[in-house]
Amino acid sequence: MEDEIDTLLTRFELKARVFFSGQLCGLAQFDDGQGVGHLHVMRQGQLDVLLPDGSVRPVSAPAALFFPRATPYRLRAPDVGGTDLICASVACDAPLGQHMMAELPSMLVVPLEEQPGLQMSLQLLFDEAFSKRQGRAAAVDRLSELVLIHLLREVLGQGQLKVGVLGGLADPRLARALHAIHADAAKPWTLEQLAIVAGMSRARFAAQFTQVVGQAPGEYLSSWRIGLAQSLLSKGRQVKHVADEVGYGSASALTRAFVLKTGMAPTDWLAGRRAGVHASLSR
Repeated sequence: MEDEIDTLLTRFELKARVFFSGQLCGLAQFDDGQGVGHLHVMRQGQLDVLLPDGSVRPVSAPAALFFPRATPYRLRAPDVGGTDLICASVACDAPLGQHMMAELPSMLVVPLEEQPGLQMSLQLLFDEAFSKRQGRAAAVDRLSELVLIHLLREVLGQGQLKVGVLGGLADPRLARALHAIHADAAKPWTLEQLAIVAGMSRARFAAQFTQVVGQAPGEYLSSWRIGLAQSLLSKGRQVKHVADEVGYGSASALTRAFVLKTGMAPTDWLAGRRAGVHASLSR
């Protein structure tokens, strides 16, 4: 299968920012007030994850815990001995990327001893996190993102998701159609063309795509195009150039599609996004 993880992460810029590295003892509270997910990487020790429904999930190191979206929970480590831990916030600004994160389970726990290809990166991550070297913050952020990529590989590789975009990518036939859309969003895809790519009848393809992905093929194509347009606009591209790149023949055609999907014109959406970024930086 084509490297869809690379396609998704490149387009939607999933970012990790490490905010704690050290030994956790006792109880730590995490809430959903900042609207971000969290990644926790354990090197040694144990944790109890106290979830909103009152349940407790014990986790033994080495392991990674990923909360893809804002969730209130608590981590409890032994008062004596503690747990070596790196904690990062995880955010994705692009709406389609946020939608993808919303499809993941509320919590993923991956034993890292089952990830032999990740051992060198984990060693580098903890070496950097507990060092005083210049560039430490940037290094641990990038290495944390590498751990995230491995977690997403794990989700796809084991077929843990049955619905949504990632569920579609786990289905070999639907994955071919999704890759075709992702690789060439500007192409005027028809239902029949996508069904041929998937190797299915048109009716069967439409029904299975809608059932698994949660959108009809044409609706998903429109959502993907608008998501790409948002990503390109946020990078400073002009509306008329973006329109050609994402499959609309003119700026006016893109504007009409954009309003249907988001309720606002591209320029209004971009102004609101910039205002939000400015407000965040001013805090």
